Amino acid sequence: MKETRTVGQYIKPKMPMIAVGFIIKFLGSLAELFLPSLLSYMVDDIAPEKNVSKMFIFGGIMLFCSLIALFGNIIANRRASKVASEITEAVRHDLYEKTLSLSCQKTDEFTVPTLISRLTSDTYNFHNMLLMVQRLGVRAPIMVIGGVLIAAFLDPALTLILVSLMPIVFVSVFIISRIGVKLYSRVQKNADDMVGMLREHMDGIRVIKALSKTEYERQRFHEINERIYACDKKAATVTGLSSPVMSLLLNLGLVGAIIIGAYRVQALQSEPGVIIAFLSYFTIILNALMMINRLFMNLSKGLASAKRLNEVFLSESEKYEGGKEKIETDSHISFENVSFSYLGNRNNIENLSFAIKNGDSLGIIGSTGSGKTTIISLLLRFYAASEGTVRINGEDILSIPRERLYSMFGFALQTDFLMSDTIRENITFGREVSDEDVLKATGAAMAHDFIMEKQGGYDYALNVKAANLSGGQKQRMLIARALAGNPEILILDDSSGGLDYKTDALLRGNVAKNYSECTKVFVAQRVATIKDCDLIIVTDDGKVVGMGTHEQLLNTCELYRHTFEAQMGCQAALAN
Repeated sequence: MKETRTVGQYIKPKMPMIAVGFIIKFLGSLAELFLPSLLSYMVDDIAPEKNVSKMFIFGGIMLFCSLIALFGNIIANRRASKVASEITEAVRHDLYEKTLSLSCQKTDEFTVPTLISRLTSDTYNFHNMLLMVQRLGVRAPIMVIGGVLIAAFLDPALTLILVSLMPIVFVSVFIISRIGVKLYSRVQKNADDMVGMLREHMDGIRVIKALSKTEYERQRFHEINERIYACDKKAATVTGLSSPVMSLLLNLGLVGAIIIGAYRVQALQSEPGVIIAFLSYFTIILNALMMINRLFMNLSKGLASAKRLNEVFLSESEKYEGGKEKIETDSHISFENVSFSYLGNRNNIENLSFAIKNGDSLGIIGSTGSGKTTIISLLLRFYAASEGTVRINGEDILSIPRERLYSMFGFALQTDFLMSDTIRENITFGREVSDEDVLKATGAAMAHDFIMEKQGGYDYALNVKAANLSGGQKQRMLIARALAGNPEILILDDSSGGLDYKTDALLRGNVAKNYSECTKVFVAQRVATIKDCDLIIVTDDGKVVGMGTHEQLLNTCELYRHTFEAQMGCQAALAN
């Protein structure tokens, strides 16, 4: 998205179409309002004259008004549906684009489940609000105001009964709607929690079954489902109060109007046709007020959802600071006194500085949670450094446009995924990659042989989450994807953990041989994976405790030496 927008700004370009729809609605509603008056005139004035031709003329006028009302509403409703769909489509498109541009830190604040909920249920509520406003926003007020004015012209005394009830009705609906907006916001928040739990359950379904925890997870889901039900029930109960309150008040008024009207006809103070017309207008006004009630209920949901959509639209996107000066350097990647904290208190990375040249390899090793992936996330600009500067070819990465920055990289991350598509599509991933580059990448990743064993070869279709591949095959596929674009910088984040030592060594040899000009970054827990790198960084509990070559670290870093001895000892024992 080129600019920050709110949902209201998507409506402005459609205002001419909305205005035309309102005009059509207005004309159709006016035609409908004239029908009871025409009927009253025919009953009180034309029928006593027994003038058949006049009856046909005014009957034709009533038919004409009925057709205008019918087709006016049909045309206006279709236009309203088209406008609402187009606005919602644009909002949903840009909202998705906005979620992609959010920094990982902002995504973590929102959480993935709530972003999914806003893209789905909130845009649906917003769509319904737009639709109802266009369909009822003109028709309902016109029917109420016009009905009251015409009824007052027909019989001012009876109209006083209706007018005295309307302030009570409007105040009741207004108060109930305000409460409803807050309650439906709470419903959406609980729905976010349910989406998050469902994602966890679906991702971990095999673990849940293996540990016999299906009953435990069922109970957890039951609790959140009950919470949503209770919250939704409360919101529906509160907003639903407006309908019976309105019906009670207006029906009491209708009964009063019938009784008083009967006395006025008997006292020759009013005509039967006028009473019939007045009761018709009373019914029209009652239905219009019910429409207003529906409109306010949809507004309650729609405004709550619009607020949640605006929170995403107005959020800060991935940090980009153009115009920074490029420095002259022979380093390809450099970190200059970089510190970073996820939560803003304790640093996860502190005062990290290093540099590697083009074509060199960097190894990062450490225990789980020691900060290895954090360094990669800073290099990829998933997060912006709290202090210091990360550079590529002397440029601050914050000043590099996102498209150019990510075109430099090929990476296979710990949390990477494969689509339910063909092997070829998973490797090319929508990029313009030649068959020659695909074969080169799969050969280097040692994936070509097992791919050709599949029925259809590169056109073999993968299941959801690539369930029809083994763990090692998935990892080699991901590495092939990273290599297929001939990246300037290759990042493999613990992507060979599922491979045996021999396959891992052969794969690294292939990468070094076939992609020698590529700068390589290996993140691993195995010393064997990174020991031949030009520079190795050792992390522990968010701090860099060692930096240098393999030989240097054996002499200077106790943690690295102990890790090497433990792993090499285990490897030798397994070999024996």
